[in-house]
This record gives sequence, structure tokens and C-alpha cells, in this order.
Amino acid sequence: MSIDSIYKVRAWHSFVQETVHELGPAPEQPLIKAAVAVVFQNPFAGQWVDDLSPLTDASESLGTELGRRAVALLGGRPVESYGKGGLAGVNGEQEHIVACVTTVFGNALRAAVGGGEAWISSATKVAPAGAQIDIPLAYKDEVYVRSHYDAITLTLPDAPRPDEIVIIAAVATGGRVNARVGGITVDEVVAGKQS
Repeated sequence: MSIDSIYKVRAWHSFVQETVHELGPAPEQPLIKAAVAVVFQNPFAGQWVDDLSPLTDASESLGTELGRRAVALLGGRPVESYGKGGLAGVNGEQEHIVACVTTVFGNALRAAVGGGEAWISSATKVAPAGAQIDIPLAYKDEVYVRSHYDAITLTLPDAPRPDEIVIIAAVATGGRVNARVGGITVDEVVAGKQS
């Protein structure tokens, strides 16, 4: 694990949700959604700081390590969807989270999960410890693949503490079980790339 020294990590949390059946036909393979959260001290908690670039500049290390850990939770199955987000404790700002999950983070996350061409959906908010957050998921190569619009919900009972930030990366092995509301398909995206 090589996280930049600006991030004073207190904890890592990993989540896996495996859906083997919903109403209707069972999927050929279970849908696995996974997320990894890292909890670290917010160096800017309780103060106004105009330049948040120290959080952004070092965020490649966050994207790489969160992506690596999230992929491992899928048990060898490839990533089809991804998402990102985070929480700032009540002495922080939403902008502190956003500074950690910009393009620097996103490019590293894409590389860690095996590539991706679509922008990465995200959700961020200021909240007390134990707050829920829904991390949105979308198909990694084309955001308009409707079957893959989804989310994974996380709750960390002891985080974020008032002076902490939580950054989260989420992945999934496919779209919603029994998705059937139309739109562009994964097969169409793949065929378009091959032509």
C-alpha cells in the first residue's frame, strides 16, 4: 500500500454485495457490487484554505489503491461499472472531498480497474459518522448504458469523525439484474469500438 503521506489513514473498509436472484429469471452469473472506503485525517478541517491542490495532487495514490482493493473484492471477475464519492466530517467541506476525486484520482482509478472511457459518476456530502451514502455506478466505457445505472449504499458507523474525510471507490460486474428499460447496450458499445 503506497498512499501519499498527506493522507493520514485511520481505517479501510470493504463491502461486497452479491445478488443471486431478484423477481423474475435468475441471472446467469450473480451481480457483484463492491466498494472500498479509506478514512483519513482532513488536513484542512475547521479552516478556510483557498488552495486545495495538496489533496488533488496526491490523489493518484488514492485512486490506485482504492481501485486495486475494489477489483480484488470481485474475485477475478472483470469490472463493468464504477463510481466514486465520499464524505467529509462536519468540520470539513464538500469541496475537500471533491479535491480528492478529480481527474487525477479518476485516471488512476480507471487504470487500476482495467480501463474505462466514461466519466465516473460520483456523490459527495458533509455528514456525521454513521451517515449513509449512495455511490452511483455506471458502465465504465459509455455512461449512457442505462442497464448499468445503479448504486451501492455504504454506512461507516465510526466515520467520518468531525476532522476526517472518507473517500470511496465502487465497482460492479454488470448492470442491474433483469434490467429491461431499453437504451444502448454493452454489446452495442463493444461492437462500436471494434468497427
